Amino acid sequence: MLKALRFLGWPVIAGVLLALLIIQQNPQWLGLPRSQQEVHLQQAPLITRLQEGPVSYADAVKNAAPAVANLYTTKVVSKPSNSMFDDPLFRRYFGQNLPRQKRMESSLGSAVLMSPEGYLLTNNHVTAGADQIVVALRDGRETLARLVGSDPETDLAVLKIDLKDLPSIMLGRSDGIRTGDVCLAIGNPFGVGQTVTMGIISATGRNQLGLNTYEDFIQTDAAINPGNSGGALVDAKGNLIGINTAIFSRSGGSQGIGFAIPTKLALEVMQSIIEHGQVIRGWLGVEVQPLNPELAESFGLEKKTGILVAGVFRDGPAGRAGLLAGDVILSIDGEPSDNARSSMNQVARTKPGKQVDIEILRNGKPQTLQAEVGLRPPPAVSNGENPEAQ
Repeated sequence: MLKALRFLGWPVIAGVLLALLIIQQNPQWLGLPRSQQEVHLQQAPLITRLQEGPVSYADAVKNAAPAVANLYTTKVVSKPSNSMFDDPLFRRYFGQNLPRQKRMESSLGSAVLMSPEGYLLTNNHVTAGADQIVVALRDGRETLARLVGSDPETDLAVLKIDLKDLPSIMLGRSDGIRTGDVCLAIGNPFGVGQTVTMGIISATGRNQLGLNTYEDFIQTDAAINPGNSGGALVDAKGNLIGINTAIFSRSGGSQGIGFAIPTKLALEVMQSIIEHGQVIRGWLGVEVQPLNPELAESFGLEKKTGILVAGVFRDGPAGRAGLLAGDVILSIDGEPSDNARSSMNQVARTKPGKQVDIEILRNGKPQTLQAEVGLRPPPAVSNGENPEAQ
């Protein structure tokens, strides 16, 4: 008996220890909870060599920089000859016809040569009110530019110069860029001369910033400073993906939040200005606002879908179609109206003269109205108008 126990003892002990080890590693097999200290980590696969990025973007700059020009604009401004003349009380007693001084004001900016024919894209705020626009090319040539047209609602302007052998930039696909892609900003910051800065695409599709009426910005942390406006934002190969436009800054200098107008939008504006002298946009003549949960509940909507008509322009396309203030627009031409800005941009892209169906909710009952899209009138002011008015 002792010999049998001695012979079987070690295998039994070893089996029990092995069973305890297996149970410890897999307690769920017996319905026991796993250890709360268990941590799952993901290990990257072993690679034979480090994945390295390019050590230089000189080729991209070489491709793009010749097509980026410096702009110098001047305009004549009239100001009182004495600051005291600005005092309302002083003007009340001495009238409005007080001595005024005329002087020249100059500003800096950048522009992008889009074609060998001499068409350039820049920002409207760079050229607005300018009496003279000088274009300085990278090869040293300078010439006066003619303003073909501008679009304050996207802050874009088209210029034309008449020189031979002009370079032009290679166009990229702004709708194909991704957050994290490397990008380069080329322009003339502070008038120091053409400068290149590098960053990444921080975000795409930025809107509701209150900068323009129509917003679809590329956000980047590439340094953009005063004078960069109208310059090029290019990808790592030197292809144009945007027109540098604005920054968020408390100091006036770059703080890593800059915005560019995507090439796709800029080209649409440029082509319309060249062909028609202005941007052709659709217009319904309504002011709308988004539905918050309280408004949606008051209209009996289970989901917060639709946009509320805040006002209707007299004799506008929507007014003639029977749309009233207080109606809730559910869809326009079959596209759901979930966002006020997106729906109004949809209208703007619609060709004037087209008939569209507007599905609405009025007094809790659905209706469908038909409206003929009109031509959007030019803005009364360049900035500050309601971006959700169409």
